[in-house]
Amino acid sequence: MRAPLKPLDTALAELLAQATLLPGADTVATFDADGRVLLHSATSPLQVPPQDNSAMDGYALRCADVAAPGAVLPVSQRIAAGSAAAPLQPGTAARIFTGAPVPPGADAVLMQEDCEALPDGRVRANAVPQSGQWIRRAGEDITQGAVVLHAGTRLSPAELGLAASIGLAQLQVARRPRVALFSTGDELVMPGDVPPAQMRPGAIYNSNRFFLRAMLLRLGCEVTDLGIVPDQREATIAALRSASSGHDLILTSGGVSVGEEDHIKPAVEALGELVLWQIAMKPGKPFAYGRIQRGEGTEGSAHFMGLPGNPVSSFLTFALLVRPFLLRLQGVQDVAPKAVAVRADFTQPKADKRREFLRVRYNAQGGLDGFANQSSGVLTSAVWGDGVVDNPAGQTIAPGDTVRFIPFAQLLS
Repeated sequence: MRAPLKPLDTALAELLAQATLLPGADTVATFDADGRVLLHSATSPLQVPPQDNSAMDGYALRCADVAAPGAVLPVSQRIAAGSAAAPLQPGTAARIFTGAPVPPGADAVLMQEDCEALPDGRVRANAVPQSGQWIRRAGEDITQGAVVLHAGTRLSPAELGLAASIGLAQLQVARRPRVALFSTGDELVMPGDVPPAQMRPGAIYNSNRFFLRAMLLRLGCEVTDLGIVPDQREATIAALRSASSGHDLILTSGGVSVGEEDHIKPAVEALGELVLWQIAMKPGKPFAYGRIQRGEGTEGSAHFMGLPGNPVSSFLTFALLVRPFLLRLQGVQDVAPKAVAVRADFTQPKADKRREFLRVRYNAQGGLDGFANQSSGVLTSAVWGDGVVDNPAGQTIAPGDTVRFIPFAQLLS
């Protein structure tokens, strides 16, 4: 009797339990660290900003010297960003520019729109300042000794700027996962090899290879593209054996179902072990995970993941299973995509026994429309859509229902 299909959440938990941090590290310039994963927490050696500074172009003054609008003060100094400020003499104002240090003694900045520069070098304050206004306080962004970036952070442009603001010119990051990628299938043809008019009966262009490689690169992987492997068991075994050397993960598409021409499952079992096979999700049921023992002279094993051949199935199993696995290999802990509650403006009248991922997009009313054809072979649904609805097993959808929406931006970053 065949074992029941494994729930997606259970399968993902089992996958992540296998995803230990890759050995090794890279030290890279902060300029070049976008998308990499920080290995060690970064502690600030200074406070940011380093001193009180002006948030506006205007005049630094003492509130006590401007009791009412119209007060006129002599301008005692001019302070630009990057310059030093002398103590403010009582009864005077300092011309100040955004980012410049606030002079000792000043307790407010009056923006220049509320001031009138007079021909004799004095300034008229046309508004009454409040203590502390338009002053950025020293350390209000970062205090000295604070952890500003935690280990396991996937660095984005904002994090790079934050690292630079505390003086970090280089960062130690997790090394890139090394991934071997190949497709299986005698029907597959590469674009450019055969013109559409000359395609043999039954042949299709290999679309999976293109989006899988792109998704791997977005996740910081070093990709070895091994092309197309024919539907032969010995050829599949040879490809897996060769790919296990020098790679952390072997990723395949196609050949993981139960047909006579699907050779991935027995090939993996011949070279190692198949730990996980078939998931209770739609599309994407024929997903496989295992380990391939490396050949003689090398130690350990390579992770193996086999994706379905149908393009939408391959696309979504990568997004929901492979992506979090690769992030965890690099030390990221929070790998789950963020779902939001959105109103459905479409109908899904038939409940499925598997958890479904329906391609949808926002409409002008802020609700979600469903793509008309939810077949696993219709890749246009992924281009048309803004994301997927994560619909539990056994549940129908009627217009007005609140559904869990996962944007593609969450799944492809």
